[in-house]
Amino acid sequence: MSLTLNQQEFEALAVEQLVDAVLDGSQPERACLTCSFQAEDIIVLDLLRKRLPRIPVLFLETGYHFAKTYEFRDRLAVDWKLNLVNVLPEKTVAEQEAERGLLYQTDPTACCQLRKVAPLMKALEPFDVWFTGLRREQSPTRANLKKVEEHRLPSGKALLKVSPLADWAWAQVWERTGARRLSYLPLYDAGYPSIGCEPCTALPSDPGNARSGRWGGRKLECGIHTFSERAG
Repeated sequence: MSLTLNQQEFEALAVEQLVDAVLDGSQPERACLTCSFQAEDIIVLDLLRKRLPRIPVLFLETGYHFAKTYEFRDRLAVDWKLNLVNVLPEKTVAEQEAERGLLYQTDPTACCQLRKVAPLMKALEPFDVWFTGLRREQSPTRANLKKVEEHRLPSGKALLKVSPLADWAWAQVWERTGARRLSYLPLYDAGYPSIGCEPCTALPSDPGNARSGRWGGRKLECGIHTFSERAG
């Protein structure tokens, strides 16, 4: 991969310029997007699908999502003709619960590892560029997020992790959503600012912390963005 810009130059680029710079300096056919179909992901997906109509859209199919999330995913996949890839854990919900009970209650970190982190780390292996909808404002654990970072998967494979909206505020997300007339998850209208698996998503306990409703306040991350390590 022959990206010619340095970190400071990437940080100065607007989202469209950043996406173009990354794709121009890489092999576009080896790019993917992880997508939970939250508002940020839809904005990045809207940018990418105009440039790469068949970009793989990786959805972590944990088996525990809200029904409305599945409905929204399926409708958008049809409307936008997405190359949707449902990333599956090794065990079904029924198999896991038969063996370990309601792991999301007793050990949510282990549940996320089995149903999100491990499957995604494996699914990312064929790719060199990983686009995300992450923003620094979302969580203290994301405060130092860079727009472009080299990450290393547990296997040792290195790839670029690209977060074009890293420096955006929540207001900018909704401004772009409205300006582009983008569809969004109806769960936002019910007051959920951060949406994951249904058993682990509640209305925020702290109005100033969008992720305070996740995992009953016991943690802030599922582990996807902490199990892959910055390589540089």
